[in-house]
Amino acid sequence: MLNNVAALMLDDVHPFELGVLCEVFGLDRSDEGLPVHDFAVVSGEGPELRTHAGFTIRTPYGLDRLEEADLVAVPAGSRFGEREFPAEVLTALRRAVERGARVLSVCSGAYLLGAAGLLDGRRCTTHWRHADDLARRFPGAVVEPDVLYVEDGPVTTSAGTAAGIDACLHLVRQAYGPAAANTIARRMVVPPHRDGGQAQYIQRPLPRTRCDTVGDTLAWMERHLDREMTVEQLADRAHMSPRTFARRFQQETGTTPYRWLLRQRVLLAQHLLETSDETIDTIADRTGFGTAAALRHQFVRALDTTPQAYRRTFRGPSAITEAA
Repeated sequence: MLNNVAALMLDDVHPFELGVLCEVFGLDRSDEGLPVHDFAVVSGEGPELRTHAGFTIRTPYGLDRLEEADLVAVPAGSRFGEREFPAEVLTALRRAVERGARVLSVCSGAYLLGAAGLLDGRRCTTHWRHADDLARRFPGAVVEPDVLYVEDGPVTTSAGTAAGIDACLHLVRQAYGPAAANTIARRMVVPPHRDGGQAQYIQRPLPRTRCDTVGDTLAWMERHLDREMTVEQLADRAHMSPRTFARRFQQETGTTPYRWLLRQRVLLAQHLLETSDETIDTIADRTGFGTAAALRHQFVRALDTTPQAYRRTFRGPSAITEAA
């Protein structure tokens, strides 16, 4: 159970992420039959802290309050990927887990858990903009950049901002059942569970690299994504043997022709879903997937969501006028 919850904040805490923890665990909803948590906002760096938004927060609770918490939740903070954390804060986090408490991070709060050694050997996540850096800084962590949240033993980590809501509701669902999580979600006017993962929000166009020998072929491929292409056909256009072309392509782009083409087609499909009213069948044809089923299959593999769900996310339900 999560009877006692502490939100641990440091200087330059992000108010929204802290607010998510207060909203889910800090409000008395006993009138709706929900459990009431013994909730406290705890400071790891003195009684008054700055927020990322410029105002300050005062709290009477220090690190000793963590000793009784069933859940210690860490919201995001500015420059968490660069700063050093107080040794006493890291010790308090480790001690909490050692005595059986759970810990949760929202967005860049994962850096604090990593610095405490709590991510070593565990699957975890953070905001997609920080995922590569988190993996470099804590090589013992298994960072999953595409998901909304990850639970590995007593450690739960979530992606950016609103994904903290998903993780909190997940913990409520585990502790008290789906009815409690659904009730809180309705009060917050959010879905109790979101389909798909963080992958659909990541901005990751293919990097522009120096292509001395396959550059012209790449440009042609970009202009003709709707066509079927084989390595043999592309090699002939580049005036090379298929084996030489495949080797040069890998050297100059860092990937295979098939994977490069597949990623470009998915990127084009994303663009068309966001900016046009074309049907899924038409988009499948324009992007070279051929059929709506093929587009859906590759879209789900790449982004962990369907084309229809992606369009609803980025354009709203009024944009959905076609059948799947």
